[in-house]
Amino acid sequence: MSASSDTAGSADGVGLDLNACDREPIHIPGAIQPHGLLLVADATSLTVVAGAGDLETRLTLDWLGSDLSALLAQDIGATLTANDTVAGVALAGLPVAGLTERFDITLHRTAEHVLVELEPVEAEPVTAAGMLGRLNAMAMTFERASNLQALCERAATAFRQLTGFDRVMVYRFLDDEAGRVMAEDKATGLGTFLNHHFPASDIPKQARALYVRNRTRTIPTIAYAPAVLRPAGFETLDLSDVALRSVSPIHLRYLANMGVAASASISIVKDGLLWGLIACHHGSPRGLTPDIRAASATLASGLARQIRAKEEAETYRERLRLRAAEDAVIPKLATEPAPRSIVAALRDDLRRMLGGDGFAYVEGTIVDTDGPCPSKDDILDLAAWARARGVIEPFTTHELSALLPRAEVYRAQASGLLALSLVDEGAVLLWFRAEQIEEVEWAGNPHKAVSLDPNAMLTPRTSFESWTQAVSGRSRRWTREEIEAAHRLRRAFHDAYVNQRLRLLNADLQRTLADKDALIAQKDVLMKEVNHRVQNSLQLVAAFLSLQAKSSDDAKVKAHLAEAQARLAAVALVHRRLYRDDQVESVDLSRYLEELADDMKTSLGEDWSAHISLDLAPVLVPTDRAVNIGLVLTELIINASKYAYAGKPGPILIALEQHRSRLRLIVADKGVGKAATATDGRVGFGSRMMNAVVAGLSGTIEQDDNMPGLRVVMTAPIEDER
Repeated sequence: MSASSDTAGSADGVGLDLNACDREPIHIPGAIQPHGLLLVADATSLTVVAGAGDLETRLTLDWLGSDLSALLAQDIGATLTANDTVAGVALAGLPVAGLTERFDITLHRTAEHVLVELEPVEAEPVTAAGMLGRLNAMAMTFERASNLQALCERAATAFRQLTGFDRVMVYRFLDDEAGRVMAEDKATGLGTFLNHHFPASDIPKQARALYVRNRTRTIPTIAYAPAVLRPAGFETLDLSDVALRSVSPIHLRYLANMGVAASASISIVKDGLLWGLIACHHGSPRGLTPDIRAASATLASGLARQIRAKEEAETYRERLRLRAAEDAVIPKLATEPAPRSIVAALRDDLRRMLGGDGFAYVEGTIVDTDGPCPSKDDILDLAAWARARGVIEPFTTHELSALLPRAEVYRAQASGLLALSLVDEGAVLLWFRAEQIEEVEWAGNPHKAVSLDPNAMLTPRTSFESWTQAVSGRSRRWTREEIEAAHRLRRAFHDAYVNQRLRLLNADLQRTLADKDALIAQKDVLMKEVNHRVQNSLQLVAAFLSLQAKSSDDAKVKAHLAEAQARLAAVALVHRRLYRDDQVESVDLSRYLEELADDMKTSLGEDWSAHISLDLAPVLVPTDRAVNIGLVLTELIINASKYAYAGKPGPILIALEQHRSRLRLIVADKGVGKAATATDGRVGFGSRMMNAVVAGLSGTIEQDDNMPGLRVVMTAPIEDER
């Protein structure tokens, strides 16, 4: 493979991208790959109503209209009844004898049909014990990997051993949805794609959705004629879960352009989201049997768990490093009489603490620097600009010149910026990160995906030669942990400011300070008294509702009064949390929700307490968002306790997950489910309130079938995006 280079610049003249691929209905191709067979039966009668492939010469002449159980010589109805099926999860049936070959069968159930895949058994399958032994050995190598990169390298080797393909790549999706080859294992003589980037358009959005739902995919040969569904009328049948589903012609041409004759892919799904792929390529026709696909999916699940563990360990190490740096800096803040003297003594420590290449302290027209920095005038201009963007929160960017065009002249010293305002002193602390011109190696020029002719037939790009792009004007990114450390540093400066003011106060100021402390104590007492009175008022209203419920003979009125009592209890719980003394800018949402759930258990009673379980990942969120999320959680728990089990206690799971810059709150039960709890179309006050809170969080809320029960998922940004 030859290499060329280029530099990132204007997009003028760049070819069209492949966004049109995002609209291709790849889940309804109307055909399958011809190495297997497909039967479509009515879900109620199990009568075969359609099929695809050479059924007449490989299975039987009289397949259409046959009873599915009789055709496959096994009780399909009993198999489906004995197993719960969900989207993307298939059932294995007993092998079936064809006219000249044997087939493994896989069952998929939809609302209207039962889909049966038949794939020829080409060799004696590996025994379950043998396969488990291999998977266990591979999983142990994953556990021993020292970091994420080593884990990916071991995964590439393991999956190549398992599948036998010429090339196996561990492919990770990046924040901009482009992909990067993290690791590769290949046959001798092949060129490499290691560390190459692939544009987001190479894998359309709807394909990524299918990778989450159907986690293994194989194309034994790209040179095939699709076997269409017959009879006519089944062209729009959803084949999302079918492994034999025919492939988009655009994707087949893409593989041909890469020189690939056969391919397979195994999804790496972490926390329900697509983290990456195991991409397998072969220079000649080659498939994956159902048992190897199942083993690959199992191994990929173990890999995803190890990826999560490695990423969490890296985050933990970063937090430890920052805490150690803070322990070396913060105690020294109280040793100097003024902020400028503190910074002058500690500016090198402060610069290194947050990983800055340069550091500046700005107070009025005074500028003190450490390390490579822009000029004094530029720093003063930059401090004024940063202060105008926000006084309270630290401001960060790793592309300063994109936000402030005049910063282009000093991007070599300051492409990255972290600005921290010290409100007490009227000063600004600035950390600079130097420009890092990154050489991004692409598998082909991502800007020349298709022809410039808008009327030309859509085709994939044809060149995969290494193409190097120099990305300028950027620095290393600031991590969430570094930003949180900046929050703590600001509080430490505030504490140092208070301490040095105390040392300068004379006897008169001592009396003033005592008066101030008295006012603070009085305010605290007043706030607690307000909280106490609100709680008393809520209790009086709850008691009144309880008396009304006891005196009423109308069951419907009793139900409404009981629901009103539950709402009051939820409001009381959240209100108590609004007046805690330890509120800060950011809180650990998992701890906050755990405490809130403990209060809810007490409110609901001992019968419910034993049935509520928690699975909460640590997530740092702004305090005001945590309170709103707490309101959503209380409403979801109240709904579950009210509807899921007809008021009786039952299992409720509360889970919290983080993926990149978003969080997911999940409340799942095993009760009557969504259909059984559906109302007559009216939306209650609680639901309207919850929807308004979710909208205020710029989030979404979805309800899924938990089989059995209901699974409610709220997804929202960790920070306000507005």
